[in-house]
Amino acid sequence: MSRRFLLPRLTRRRLLAAGAAAGLAPVLPVSARAPSLPFFVIGDWGRFGFDHQRDVAAAMAREAERLGPRFIVSAGDNFYDDGVFGLDDPHWRRSFEDIYRAPALGMPWYVTLGNHDYRGNVEAQLAYGKRDPRWMLPARYYARTMTLPDGTAADFFFLDTSPFIRQYYGSRTRVDGQNPAAQRAWLDEALGSSSAPWKIVIGHHPLYTAVGGHGHDQPDMIEALEAVLQRHRVPLYINGHDHTMQWVVKDGITYLTSGAGSRTYDPPLPRRPGFASGSHGFLALALEPELLRFDFISETGQVAFSGTVRRPSAA
Repeated sequence: MSRRFLLPRLTRRRLLAAGAAAGLAPVLPVSARAPSLPFFVIGDWGRFGFDHQRDVAAAMAREAERLGPRFIVSAGDNFYDDGVFGLDDPHWRRSFEDIYRAPALGMPWYVTLGNHDYRGNVEAQLAYGKRDPRWMLPARYYARTMTLPDGTAADFFFLDTSPFIRQYYGSRTRVDGQNPAAQRAWLDEALGSSSAPWKIVIGHHPLYTAVGGHGHDQPDMIEALEAVLQRHRVPLYINGHDHTMQWVVKDGITYLTSGAGSRTYDPPLPRRPGFASGSHGFLALALEPELLRFDFISETGQVAFSGTVRRPSAA
């Protein structure tokens, strides 16, 4: 039997999984179904290869050779601790190009910005795609339509969440001058005009996490975006920021945290039925016409947790 049918215990760090007892049916692994649109998500990664960044990149490359993702999503905090200072910053080579250099990772990277990126030169990150065609960051927030093998459309909405966080204004995280109200209106209109059966929203900061509480849930994000996601029946929101891997379902929306691309910590026990792990790793997903399957994969290639998200029925 393939190891993808198992949820092996992680021995490197404490694995906290209340989700298995939360009514989740057994799920097939990402690799077990076809046709699909596979993709990876990694967040909070750029540390010159240190803090297990290189190990996670190696695991991604191995899984990419096997699963064939169409693209990779960066969930923000691309460069620690203070973003990049310009197009010639050593971070580009030592934290991105030299680390994710395997041919299997040579597909497009759809990038979001995190709060640490706002401590540096955001314009340089916006411009870097002219040097490296993998780097897809055309604007601070943007949308892309992907197509499944059977022709089903999936609309992805990539947000710039730092301007929604009030405490960043007037701080080292230089979001002053951004317009979160305009971004929220853009998302509301874009979701409303989308006819794609799948609508997936991605940002750096979470709304809800399994562990909950101060410093994990983000009240500013909940206030700004939850009603929009609910109004347009978005089934899935993916984020980084919390340096863990987490899954939780709240009021019909699945929230996945993939912030374990380099330095992590052992999270507290989940307050909600869900999953939380401090293992280093990334998120592998496979989008099918009616179902999305996901695996949290550790730096050793073990599956920490698997789950599914069903496409909302037609209104």
